[in-house]
Amino acid sequence: MHKNVEDLPLTETTFYILIALNSPLHGYAIMQEVENLSNGNVKIAAGTMYGAIEHLLKLKWIKSVPSNDKRRKVYSITEKGIKILKLETNRLKGLVLLAKKMGYDKGV
Repeated sequence: MHKNVEDLPLTETTFYILIALNSPLHGYAIMQEVENLSNGNVKIAAGTMYGAIEHLLKLKWIKSVPSNDKRRKVYSITEKGIKILKLETNRLKGLVLLAKKMGYDKGV
């Protein structure tokens, strides 16, 4: 068993935040990017966003990076965060493959 398996599954919010940090962003920009990436299906409230950022910083899945804008903190995904994101992506792929195998990938 992989040592990071206990960190899985990720919440939808965490997954989207990590994906959004493909390039460095500040908190509000992350919220906008998540909404964009999810085609408007996922909207993260400010309180949820900043709580999630604090948690991800503690886990060292993201880090604060230098910014020209002194009013905003900018964040970037770390190597550890990328590793977790890849593990979760592979876990989700396995679920999709199973659903296809069982015939549940047909239209509703």
